[in-house]
Amino acid sequence: MPAPLLDIRGIGKSFLGVRVLSGIDLDLRAGEVHAVVGENGAGKSTLMKIISGVYAPDGGTLTLDGAPVTFRGPRDAQRAGVGIIHQEFNLLPERTVAENVFLGHEPVRRGLVDRKAMHARTAELLATVGETSFDPAAKIGRLGVAQQQVVEIVKALALDARVLIMDEPTAALADHEVELLYRLVRRLQERGIGLLYVSHRLAEVFDLSGRITVLKDGRRVTTLDTAGTSADQLVRHMVGRDLAGYFPPRAAEGDRGAVRLAVRGGTNRKLRGVTLDLHAGEILGIGGLQGSGRSALARALFGADPFTAGTVELDGANVQLRSPRAAIRAGIAYVTEDRKGEGIVAGQSVLDNALLAGRAIGPLYRGRGARTVKVRDLLATVEVHAAGEDQEIRFLSGGNQQKVVLARWLALGPKILLFDEPTRGIDVGAKSAIHDLVRRLARDGAAVLMISSELPELLGMSDRIVVMRDGAIAGELPAGATEEEVVGLATGALTEEAA
Repeated sequence: MPAPLLDIRGIGKSFLGVRVLSGIDLDLRAGEVHAVVGENGAGKSTLMKIISGVYAPDGGTLTLDGAPVTFRGPRDAQRAGVGIIHQEFNLLPERTVAENVFLGHEPVRRGLVDRKAMHARTAELLATVGETSFDPAAKIGRLGVAQQQVVEIVKALALDARVLIMDEPTAALADHEVELLYRLVRRLQERGIGLLYVSHRLAEVFDLSGRITVLKDGRRVTTLDTAGTSADQLVRHMVGRDLAGYFPPRAAEGDRGAVRLAVRGGTNRKLRGVTLDLHAGEILGIGGLQGSGRSALARALFGADPFTAGTVELDGANVQLRSPRAAIRAGIAYVTEDRKGEGIVAGQSVLDNALLAGRAIGPLYRGRGARTVKVRDLLATVEVHAAGEDQEIRFLSGGNQQKVVLARWLALGPKILLFDEPTRGIDVGAKSAIHDLVRRLARDGAAVLMISSELPELLGMSDRIVVMRDGAIAGELPAGATEEEVVGLATGALTEEAA
């Protein structure tokens, strides 16, 4: 077996006396995808920052191509051939693709930046990863998310990266864009580049990686060959329990109450004649492909993009949901899929974020002191892990940010909860806690509508599934439906009658 491209041994790191990594061993071979998984707080990000030169380890060694290396900063790591693609891109939107790719090391001719050479070299690099759909002269701000990710990868290749770290690379991608990333990964492998792939999405880990290293509480639990590993085994290593217990029990016969929400012929610019019932005590899953109308339905019910035709009834009474404030007053809560952009105010504290929904309803918001006490109790109930309620929410993990958002809505005692991708970008352990909370809310009588792109989650959590296609309902499936049935309805390959 060839020597590792990257070999790290005994890596440790502490911050302010708190040990976050202890004796980590990991190696990466040329042309390999080596996945690194674990719950939030397991140490994945710290380890990647050490490998990419952001942090210096307290102990241990890094070896690249058989030679020991010491990085005094990210630039040292880049010069040595180590690149990192962050979950949030580090691009300048008003500059061109070529200018971003060669930022800080522009080719120079006669003392001036050689733009012709820069554009030509960028075009060559784009071609090596099979991407020719946009011009090196295009402004970054005009590119889609998937194309910007390509630019980040090409930036690393321009620095002759041999080791490439990909941190949650599909977190911001639409479903149809993930396949592009898969193709890019395969092309990078063909070039002999070693990839460290950090992801919460187990399907990607199994699709792409050859080996998987599991971290927990700052230590390496194990390294597994992907081909000989099951999802159940991997989850057990990550959280200490089987995948069979990953989802809470569905609603029992008789748990479903009366119709809480009824939509008849709901229509707007993205929806066509949507008709559905949502009962108290149930979780109604909404499936479909990206752009099928799932999020548009949630936004219409929350009054963000109201229905322009059709009717909505709450507990048998007609209602007009013309704004989010009207929806909140009617007892509807909405957990958006865009947690960072729409769900939290990053610079505000945990407590302030948890109080936002109550403040939004203006004059109806009474008893602020009592509400604050209730929110504090709920933050404890949903087990938010933070340094304190005054800590800025941006410093919390994705799972803890989502729990703060949940506490915000629960403080208002909603009758209907709309969840759009409630566990996106959240680790396995935090997902489980949120799943349990959502099911508990349904058992306590709330009506839950849950949108999810993750089919195991959709199937595992839903008491019924409504599948959308092209802004309309393609069909309804009972609990226990298969992935094939959901995908068949979503793509039009299967009719509701056949399902």
